[in-house]
Amino acid sequence: MHLPLQHTTRFRVRFNETDPLGIVWHGHYVTYFEDGREAFGEAFGISYRHIQNNGFLAPVVKCTCEYKSPLRHGDWATVETTFIDSPAAKMIFRYTIHDDSKRIIATGETIQVFTDTNGELMLTNPRFFEDWKTQQGLL
Repeated sequence: MHLPLQHTTRFRVRFNETDPLGIVWHGHYVTYFEDGREAFGEAFGISYRHIQNNGFLAPVVKCTCEYKSPLRHGDWATVETTFIDSPAAKMIFRYTIHDDSKRIIATGETIQVFTDTNGELMLTNPRFFEDWKTQQGLL
């Protein structure tokens, strides 16, 4: 069994991300997930740029978020991004956001599918993705 493909990104909450209650507005957690996903892609060679350079797009078709504890302006936190392998033509990522005391702030998941540049859904894994999975020891 292989280790999960995982990447951790540290960030600091900016003032403009908080609401009048002084806590991070709920919609910003999706941005934190995206920041983690983009950092994962750069680290593992499966970035949006890599996907586009191979003639495909990878739109998000599902996003979930469970809020456990609030973040506030100035807080430091990390988003841990984990790739969940699937035989289907999609990419699944799970996220856990922790504050510096390791308290779980939020968890979530996104699902992305592959389309060609005209938006046509790919029902099988594109060749470049199969090659990437092989390079990562997933196939």
